Amino acid sequence: MSDDSRKRDKDSIQNVLLVALSICFVCAIVVSGAAVLLKPQQTINKALDRNKNILIAAGLFEKGVTPESEIGSLFEEFEIRVVDLEQGRMLTPAEVETAGINPVSYDQRSAAKDTSASKALSTTADIASIKRRARYSVVYLLRENNQLSRIVLPVHGYGLWSTLYGFIALEGNGSTVSGITFYEQQETAGLGGEVDNPAWKALWRGKEIYDENHQVALKVLKGSVDRNSPNARFQVDGLSGATLTSRGVQNLVGYWLGEDAFGPMLARLGG
Repeated sequence: MSDDSRKRDKDSIQNVLLVALSICFVCAIVVSGAAVLLKPQQTINKALDRNKNILIAAGLFEKGVTPESEIGSLFEEFEIRVVDLEQGRMLTPAEVETAGINPVSYDQRSAAKDTSASKALSTTADIASIKRRARYSVVYLLRENNQLSRIVLPVHGYGLWSTLYGFIALEGNGSTVSGITFYEQQETAGLGGEVDNPAWKALWRGKEIYDENHQVALKVLKGSVDRNSPNARFQVDGLSGATLTSRGVQNLVGYWLGEDAFGPMLARLGG
């Protein structure tokens, strides 16, 4: 066979496709192997980030001030409990075991997608635009001198462009905000993205949630709060230029602290 023939053979479509498929195959093996090898570390990092955000909401961790090495010991102070949102109460350890739930690894997002472990929300009830709500949720309790001092609840709901995931921390009375944080969101940078601005999150501290009828009265305004208003204790300044994101935050807080979610459980604690 002549050199020209060999060259034409190497440049044939069949050879080109064979080389391309071989490269794709090798790359797929490398990527899959890396994913498997890195998964344990990714799981650890995910848990670490969750724990850090719980501490931030509870006011026990300040970025750039509190050493990351202290996250583990600080988080150990929390008591992890499982809430049955259908029954509006915390489960006993025996009930948690019967339900087959591991409070440490329970994934509420996955449970919400499972029709056997969640319920579909009606348009009227779904003010947070989450479509489905898992039956069970994990909450975090902190006690000081045998008295409940913090209750940290996972919350999520739709803003303008994305679903916002975060935690809201309440005082031990279950009706006063201690802190709030969002660890995952894709809102517009400089506008809705300011939900994670420490200055805005600080405005939530000390705000009251429920009125005298135990209805959620907490609102995120369009504009600033009138400090002289009798309702100021229920109001938070809106995000400038981000009305829809502000409304989304109000709706998600209203849903998760309301009757269809943590409201009944909090009423039991407060009582």
